Amino acid sequence: MRDEDEIRDLLKTYERSLNTSDATLAVACYTRDGVFMPTTLPTAAGDGLQEAYEQTFAKIQLNVTFTIAELVVASDAVAYALTRSNGTQMIHATGTVSAESNREMFIFSREDGAWKIARYMFNKSE
Repeated sequence: MRDEDEIRDLLKTYERSLNTSDATLAVACYTRDGVFMPTTLPTAAGDGLQEAYEQTFAKIQLNVTFTIAELVVASDAVAYALTRSNGTQMIHATGTVSAESNREMFIFSREDGAWKIARYMFNKSE
């Protein structure tokens, strides 16, 4: 499988983890020392990823789709992608559903022969 296709599959898996609130699947998309930098929340890394995703999914339910704007495989070990996500989020506490739209930056690295998310940051596009 080409590197670009493997990374696209990884992003689809990550998208599925968000839409199914599957913290374990989300964390499986990361390297062991991966870093998650969400807007308005603390940075989580490594062993802290599971708790960060569990806390996020306890508060909201996402229904989003990623669109890849740029995907570059820089070497055998490093790649990056710029994406946009669009969809909805529901706040569990209130049941309120609102539009959800972000722009994202993913940095990937190869770990144990597979592409994984090494760093992930997002912010609001507006």
